[in-house]
Amino acid sequence: MTDQAKVRRHAERVRELVASVVRTQIKDPRLGMITITDARITPDLRDATVFYTVLGDASDQAATAAALESAKGLLRSTVGKALGLRHSPSLTFVLDDVQDQVKQIDELLAAARTADAEVQRLAAQAEYAGEAQPYKLDEDDDEDDTDHGRDEDRPPAGDGGDRR
Repeated sequence: MTDQAKVRRHAERVRELVASVVRTQIKDPRLGMITITDARITPDLRDATVFYTVLGDASDQAATAAALESAKGLLRSTVGKALGLRHSPSLTFVLDDVQDQVKQIDELLAAARTADAEVQRLAAQAEYAGEAQPYKLDEDDDEDDTDHGRDEDRPPAGDGGDRR
């Protein structure tokens, strides 16, 4: 069983190393405006997955993926030497489509706002199907509460009357 903190530290170090090597050592013209967003490594420290984003369209993304694939050996050797592990982790590059997901969520939120506004507009024009007050109110209860069931001829208890 590998320590989870150690795995997280190694994953963060892999992300930093790959970003540094991509920025300074890889001179491939196919490499676009790339950002290394995350890295995850298996608990046995043998396989690392590196997530990246690319600024541009689908052709820029495909060209950057090809450039990373061709530089995989250099990146793996650099990461292996820097981490000092017995086995260098194999690297897998995955396009992180966070921007597409953000755009989709924004569209869903806009649609929900539009639907809420329509519901509010319809609710403002709505009228009750029956009476405005659907519950039967008992108006006789208010009059009975004032009497309290006392006889007016009899003095109230405890007012200092004659005791024998």
